[in-house]
Amino acid sequence: MSEIILKVENLKKEFLLSKDRKINAVKGISFEVKRGEIFGFLGPNGAGKSTTISMLTTQKEPTSGEILIDGQSALENPALARRKIGVVAQHNNLDRGLTARENLIFHAKYFGMDEATANKRADEYLEKFGLKDRQHDYVRGFSGGMAQRLKIARAIMHNPDILFLDEPTTGLDPSYRTILWEQMLALNKAGTTIFLTTHYMEEPEQLCDRIAIVDQGELKAIGTADELKALIPTNNIISIKLAALDLAFVQQAKALPEVENATIQNGVLLLYMKHERPDFNQILEWIKTLNTSLQNVSLSTSTLDDAFIHLTGKESIDNGHKK
Repeated sequence: MSEIILKVENLKKEFLLSKDRKINAVKGISFEVKRGEIFGFLGPNGAGKSTTISMLTTQKEPTSGEILIDGQSALENPALARRKIGVVAQHNNLDRGLTARENLIFHAKYFGMDEATANKRADEYLEKFGLKDRQHDYVRGFSGGMAQRLKIARAIMHNPDILFLDEPTTGLDPSYRTILWEQMLALNKAGTTIFLTTHYMEEPEQLCDRIAIVDQGELKAIGTADELKALIPTNNIISIKLAALDLAFVQQAKALPEVENATIQNGVLLLYMKHERPDFNQILEWIKTLNTSLQNVSLSTSTLDDAFIHLTGKESIDNGHKK
């Protein structure tokens, strides 16, 4: 059995916008996912994440390239590929005319599971995901969080070899995010490979074995969270909270002798320092020259979010979390 469960080679996707105009959404990306790992796939809006996942899960046909799942071409035999994968999409694709239990049973039978096994597994997942009391209710009356939990339960009913999770915890409260990841880690420990996209940077940093970062349809970097953070020129970041922010502050900060780079993230001015022990007095003296007041200043080491910004020039979380 090969160590590689998913191999992507020179994958491209073009969309024709008009007779003489097209857009290159995915520009020849190549990567491998190891069997049994939790693999993160991150990128800002318009990076090509959703388009890539749609191709990997046989929902969209590539313009060119190859996708091998467990050594077999997903393009030549999409039906076989679908038996090996589970998919939790961003949109709600549950059958609203069925109950929660019926959604699970019909999915299991589609993959050839006998009724006794399907019912036993449905009992297990309805209990684990907190849906037992609502199992006979039509899903059209479910809240967003309940629907998301049911989508995840349905995706793992047939014990897929690789599970694609496209922002699975969006809309879940913290307690059910914890329940979800307990289940996902247990599933992964049992041998299922997890392919994850998310806008919560703490999830891939804590959970993923390796992470790929894409932007504008291109693969920018791939590695462990620590390897990606090591790509930042400095490991020390000064966070400055001001009463008012001006984009001009970024350019001024970049001109300071000890500052490698500067950006604004979530209303905070971030200074990426050249040295391990930056001169705070220099920074404080500069802040005094600004036409605003200082609310807070702190020094921290880099995070995966910082690596994301460094590689893409964009924040990981934006309005609406759209791709």
